[in-house]
Amino acid sequence: MQGTVGELGEFGLIRELTARLSPTPAVDLGPGDDAAVVKAADGRVVATTDVLIEGRHFRRDWSTAYDVGRKSAAQNLADVAAMGAVPTAILLGFVAPADLPATWATELMDGLRDECQVAGAAVVGGDVVRGDAVTLAITALGDLQGRRPVLRSGAQVGDVVAVTGWLGWSAAGLTVLQRGFRSPRAFVEAHRRPEPPYHAGPAAADLGATAMVDVSDGMVADLGHVAAASGVDIDLHAADFDVPAQMADIGQAVGVDPLVWVLSGGEDHAIVATFPKSVQLPARWRVVGEVVRHALPGRGGRVTVDGAPWERSGGWDHFAGE
Repeated sequence: MQGTVGELGEFGLIRELTARLSPTPAVDLGPGDDAAVVKAADGRVVATTDVLIEGRHFRRDWSTAYDVGRKSAAQNLADVAAMGAVPTAILLGFVAPADLPATWATELMDGLRDECQVAGAAVVGGDVVRGDAVTLAITALGDLQGRRPVLRSGAQVGDVVAVTGWLGWSAAGLTVLQRGFRSPRAFVEAHRRPEPPYHAGPAAADLGATAMVDVSDGMVADLGHVAAASGVDIDLHAADFDVPAQMADIGQAVGVDPLVWVLSGGEDHAIVATFPKSVQLPARWRVVGEVVRHALPGRGGRVTVDGAPWERSGGWDHFAGE
């Protein structure tokens, strides 16, 4: 496609974007009307939203538009899955400068569409607005299908902590990119296009998970939310985490302990949950710690590693100092 989004115009751009989409069985009415209609047979809708700003959440010189689409969908769909729900739909708010190439916009939509297909969801609508920088506002919806939502506040003393998915790969890839390299490719691609284990969220709910969260800001940081909400502490066992040999090689080359990436790196969107010890976990789940009683009842919120505070990095905070 030739030209820019400004040359296409608002309605021309909308036509080009929506022409690339197809519905799923959960969609009664897709793009084209005042609003979409998505089935909610359960009677409850799981909803989440994120905003991504060029230069802070993604860089066009590091990631293609397709990559940005896949990643922005993944991080929202993973939040739905971490509630124990099945993703059903995504809405896109798209801000773009008039001189943005039209192909960038259509490739973005292709990425959103394809990541939704992986999760069994669909892009059902949104809005486009002219602005100074590319900005995406993503809203994802999901269906609990009769399950109870798995909250952050349900972890119980004596539960095991188990994780499924990648840990540290995105952070290692970001470190590589920040140093001006593009390989090892597997880690760079993990940063550009995370692969959340969507089906593991509803499966964990069915297994009896007591609390669950996706790892978006770092394992220690995200489990800190679970510990605080549940009024417990969590102790992780460093030796139980998988550190691939190639990740260790990258760490040695750049002077970083790879365990920092595994425990503090975000954007892999692995799913971590707490389970009663009696639950027989499938092989895809790795037990990495346990829920322990806090010294001060009713407080909680500490995450330790091998019994000691983890002080090497604290996860991501948008309003922390640069």
